[in-house]
Amino acid sequence: MATVNLTPPQEPLPWKHTPEEIRDKTNELIRDGRKFLDTIAALPEDKCSFDSVFRALALHEAEFDTISEPLSFYQNVSPDSKLRDASNDAEKLLRDFGIESSMRLDVFQALKRAEKNARSGATVLTPEEERLMEKMLLDGKRAGLDLPDTEREKLLETKKKLSETCLEFSKNFNEEKGTISFSREELKGLPEDVISGYAKTTSVGGQPDKYSVTFKTPDIFPIFKFASNPLTRQLASEAYENRLTQNVPLLKKAIDLRWEIAKMLGYETWADYIVEVKMIKTSPNVVQFLDNLVKKMKVIGEKDRATLLKLKEQELGDKTDGKFYIWDYRYYDRMFIEKSLDLDEAKVKEYFPVDVVVPAILKIYQDLLGVSFVEITKDVDTWHQDVQVFQVWNKDPKSATDFLGYTYLDLFPRESKYGHAAVWPLISGFNKKDGSRNYPVTAMVANLAKPVPGKTATMRHDDVVTFFHEMGHVFHGLLSNVAFSRFHGTSVARDFVEAPSQMLENWCWEPKVLKMMSKHVDTGEQLSDELIDKLIKSRYVNAGLYFLRQLFFGKFDMELHTKQVDKDYDQLWSEMRESISLVKSGREYTAGPGTFAHITGGYDAGYYGYMYSLVFSADMYKTIFAGNPLSPESGKKYRDSILKPGGSRDEMNSLKEFLGREPNPEAFLESLEANQYKPATVPASL
Repeated sequence: MATVNLTPPQEPLPWKHTPEEIRDKTNELIRDGRKFLDTIAALPEDKCSFDSVFRALALHEAEFDTISEPLSFYQNVSPDSKLRDASNDAEKLLRDFGIESSMRLDVFQALKRAEKNARSGATVLTPEEERLMEKMLLDGKRAGLDLPDTEREKLLETKKKLSETCLEFSKNFNEEKGTISFSREELKGLPEDVISGYAKTTSVGGQPDKYSVTFKTPDIFPIFKFASNPLTRQLASEAYENRLTQNVPLLKKAIDLRWEIAKMLGYETWADYIVEVKMIKTSPNVVQFLDNLVKKMKVIGEKDRATLLKLKEQELGDKTDGKFYIWDYRYYDRMFIEKSLDLDEAKVKEYFPVDVVVPAILKIYQDLLGVSFVEITKDVDTWHQDVQVFQVWNKDPKSATDFLGYTYLDLFPRESKYGHAAVWPLISGFNKKDGSRNYPVTAMVANLAKPVPGKTATMRHDDVVTFFHEMGHVFHGLLSNVAFSRFHGTSVARDFVEAPSQMLENWCWEPKVLKMMSKHVDTGEQLSDELIDKLIKSRYVNAGLYFLRQLFFGKFDMELHTKQVDKDYDQLWSEMRESISLVKSGREYTAGPGTFAHITGGYDAGYYGYMYSLVFSADMYKTIFAGNPLSPESGKKYRDSILKPGGSRDEMNSLKEFLGREPNPEAFLESLEANQYKPATVPASL
């Protein structure tokens, strides 16, 4: 980490709220927010201008969020259940107020008056100001403010019900504490360091001891990949998919409410409403995009499945039923890689200690993007003692103007914490009323293995890729520089938001970068050239099955939001997965839809965006970075063309500037075909 002898122009966030303070501050924010909106609505027509209405509303929204976002963040990370509950309650109130605010007809009319005056007068707007005006007016139309009073009131009530339903779905995720127990014999095949991390319960009555396995990724996924007993994998898989059965009726309720809202607003489907503001523009375009990819991927996926089925037959002999189940995929995928490439994931993991990988990735980003991280270790608030806090500056800063913002890293698992990896843009960057800068704050939440005395925590290569990806979101939030917070950082079209971070995953497959990030836990050696070659070849092993899984999620999402499905959701989930992903669900339907967090967390009618943005990310990497991925010059181009503008301009314009041409949608498939590993023969024996 760098040393910078400069004082940041902005203090880090305070994290000493009590549950009572969260509730009081939330109520105060909402009360003051209503008063502010009243003043905007009361402006006489001749006083409505871009500055008095559009700029004032944008600034109020930004300042509101700087207080509200941290309050609603506690529910994801705080070890205090009362704080989590207060935070969840706060978010519900804030969402309801957001819906109420979006439905203010009087404010919408003030916006229209301001636009009229801005268009008819001598006002000269910047491109970002023009975009702000267009987006705010479109927001009003999409909120139903052109509807009659009675219909608008019904719409408001329906939106609040939808918000409450999605919040409950999310809370169930965060509060999930389920476990499944296995004996040591049932866990045969798992690495010893994984088993030793499970809580052990001593059984009575002569029964064997049991190991309690949570449904957190570091606990449950090793069973899917290593447990040699297929029944163990099956039971773990079914329990994992059934861990949130209570969410399935909530999902059904959310879908029904969305259809009601779409009809009220004059859209044929919820998907039509959602994708209107995306890069892809229409729901038929989404369906066509997904169907085309499914068709192309199935050709590859069917070959992958045949290869893995052959391994299964070799292992089980007469006991095999010739079918390929969901709990077979990760196990035989891992086995195929080990046998055909002689690549042992457990051994690769030994080269990626957490305390080596994390600082190495931070250094790579710093060098690539021209920034400096300065860790704050004294006199700083956090929500948990494990959290690290960093100032972020331009490289070799000369003055306080080189300050970029703060980032928090909360990397290790604990009870009731968000269970996956994600980045929260806690505070956006924007220009304040006096012309000074409000600097951004980001928080990365992950669940890496935690170092303990006498045991070095390590990361799977998959975890390294995920960490690298999420840090891409961190820097999108830190290096964006726009006037209005609504365009800051990852506030881009949802089907582009993943592209910058997906592109950065490519670094985790570059020999030079892998050397920099690796250090064996015992010998201190970096990954050998031979092992790196095997690891790179493993990237697209069984890629057809992997991407078909992603396409299944996208198709399931669009099925619910383009058709009024009357089929049981669990049944639909199973049938679509078998048809698209080419894996069987087994003897019974599971509550898989209840675990589909994206569909209530902002990716409704939008999961296709992961694959859609992957097309762009492949083109960006191939065109600019391939061959010299650590080039600071290319990094600066990426920072200036993609990260800096955020959503302040059409994303296609950012892509064109970066690439120097129209994006090439074929780059992804070309890359997949060119790099797919094709062994000369399938291993003859195990």
